[in-house]
Amino acid sequence: MRRVDWRMWMGVGVVGLVCLLWLGVTGGLIWASLEENERQAVITAVGPRAVLLIMMWAISLVAVGVVLKRLIAEFKTAPARLAEDAKVLLGTDVKRRLTPQGTAENRQLTEVINQLVDQREALRTEMDQRVQEASRNTELEKSRLAALMSELTKSVVVCNLDGRILLYNNRARMQFKALSKAPAVAGGVELMGLGRSIYGVLDRKLVTHALENIQTRLKRGASAPSAQFVTTTQAGQLLRIQMTPVRAVLNQDLAPEQPDLTGFVLLLENITRDFEDDSEKDRVLYSLTEGSRAALANAQAAVEVLEYPDLEPDMRDRLIAVVREEIQGLGKKIDELQASSANNLRSRWPLEDMLGADFVDAASTRIQAALPIEVSLDQVDGSLWLKVESFSLLQAMVHLAGRLHEECRVKALQLRLAAAGQRAHLDLLWKPDYPDTKAVLGWEMEQIRVGSETMSLTVQDVLARHSGDSWIEREADGGRAFFRLLLPMAAPQEELSSDAFLRTESRPEYYDFDLFQSSAQSRSLEDCLLSELTYTVFDTETTGLNPAAGDEIIQVGAVRIVNNKLLHQEGFEQLVDPQRSIPPEGIPIHGITPDMVKGKPTIQQVLPAFHSFANDTVLVAHNAAFDMRCLQVKEQATGVVFDHPVLDTLLLSAVIHPNQESHRLEAIAERFNVTIIGRHTAMGDAMVTAEVFLKMIPLLNEMGIRTLGQAREAAQKTYFARLKY
Repeated sequence: MRRVDWRMWMGVGVVGLVCLLWLGVTGGLIWASLEENERQAVITAVGPRAVLLIMMWAISLVAVGVVLKRLIAEFKTAPARLAEDAKVLLGTDVKRRLTPQGTAENRQLTEVINQLVDQREALRTEMDQRVQEASRNTELEKSRLAALMSELTKSVVVCNLDGRILLYNNRARMQFKALSKAPAVAGGVELMGLGRSIYGVLDRKLVTHALENIQTRLKRGASAPSAQFVTTTQAGQLLRIQMTPVRAVLNQDLAPEQPDLTGFVLLLENITRDFEDDSEKDRVLYSLTEGSRAALANAQAAVEVLEYPDLEPDMRDRLIAVVREEIQGLGKKIDELQASSANNLRSRWPLEDMLGADFVDAASTRIQAALPIEVSLDQVDGSLWLKVESFSLLQAMVHLAGRLHEECRVKALQLRLAAAGQRAHLDLLWKPDYPDTKAVLGWEMEQIRVGSETMSLTVQDVLARHSGDSWIEREADGGRAFFRLLLPMAAPQEELSSDAFLRTESRPEYYDFDLFQSSAQSRSLEDCLLSELTYTVFDTETTGLNPAAGDEIIQVGAVRIVNNKLLHQEGFEQLVDPQRSIPPEGIPIHGITPDMVKGKPTIQQVLPAFHSFANDTVLVAHNAAFDMRCLQVKEQATGVVFDHPVLDTLLLSAVIHPNQESHRLEAIAERFNVTIIGRHTAMGDAMVTAEVFLKMIPLLNEMGIRTLGQAREAAQKTYFARLKY
């Protein structure tokens, strides 16, 4: 029985008791005023009929309750429901007619509202036609932009300055799926998505460094700066990435010193195969050169002995056989080299053109940020351009500076950059406390260490990438010592060559440029507006309704809401092998049979992938207490904790529509005119819940519930918040 019925009957009972008490007091006063014979007459007349009177009194109370319930339904509940339904029509784009109920006046009012709704829909239809006609050219330009982006042969990812993904093409999604070392769960959708952070896929330090380089060149007036770097994925694959900036629309009110960078574009290319081919070719070349020295020495020695005039015939035959064997071996090695050379051209480590002064400034900033060392500039050629892989080279310089600080107690360094023929000299200078500099020899052969991180590369490896070298010298007067790094130079203002504009079949289907305006870093999540948050709306199907007693998840389905938009193309749907039987009585409800889950990933594989899919989002579910309980009981087994903020559409429906009879998902969907497809499947329920939740946001806003914190607080005050699993 609903709470309103309990309150009504309790009210009727209280009224009955009050009336009974009043009658008792009145009767007592009358009884006290009667004579003895009058009292005996009353007892004789009323006594046999007392039970009948009590029954009539109870029947009258029930009749009053029924009439009161009907009056409440006619004059209170029906108008309240009509008001709630009208608010749904007013605050959302729901298109449905209201059902008349209640008094005749209330029914007439419902018909008037339906007529107004019909008029509004007619006006909307007319307006939509005009908007479609006016936006036809805009859509055409949008399609042209999509077609242009699809022409890029590389994977394309566009991000805002916070690293949130605004656009990606299908090639990028498939590439990151292929590069993941995790087992294939739900198609790898947790790796790429709108509103996600690119730093979940790429190293934040590399991306930040490339972005700093671009910003520095923009401030210097460069018209089209770009940066390149190479990174290794979790699966051990090599990616070559080119970054270009996204500029803001020119604004006369923009301060000159304010950067006009709003985001960046990443073009990604997998160069693992090229690198492996390069390594194989180096192996063959080494085998041909170094490995051939012994063969040539053997053949030469045999030839020299063959020149002896008194050589025995048996010895001559053996020496000729040696020469023949060595020559055949050399021939095989040459054939191997030729076959390898025909497969692929040599793959080179990508070097970017960078103004030398910019690199020196970046090195100074990086060293002072990492170490308690004061860095100043000695002499820097402002016109000199370098061709470098700046990230690893900067790490190498920080490593050398750190070793100087640790071993030689150096507290001040100077940087110097000058041209020397076709190469550049980059010097790291310091004043040693003692004349012997041999103590610092060998540091270039150590693994680069910056803070608590140790790279697999050495300084010598980094210089080898640049076909460079390093050594230690002292100035002529003997005052300062310095590391000298020999680096390649680039032509001034040399543009990067690009072969990126070739045809491909992929289209940038997934984009939301409105995210350029988002910047959630300056506010706490609780204070964020509901319309600005990113949500993961999910549902689970289970073997039963008691997860704490052993019922298991057999399906997880989820969709994402980004920038107040439901992303139908970014879904997480995965069957789960429960490693136990599925009760037959539940199969007609969810439609999942034992054969369907046999051999599917287990919950230990699925939940970590789902956790990555839901990273940095707010979880939304209908009757979320049950779904969250299903996740919580698996924390120890899977090693992941779902500590996300949670919103429940069941509780929010009770907040918005407290007078409705039902808050089941079907009833809510009917109120909002949301079509239900795939009920009692995880993905179907998640999709319906997401559409319902989007309808709720403007209604919550009208009630003054605008932020996540306000929504959670209001939901916890509802009656249904007491449900536990």
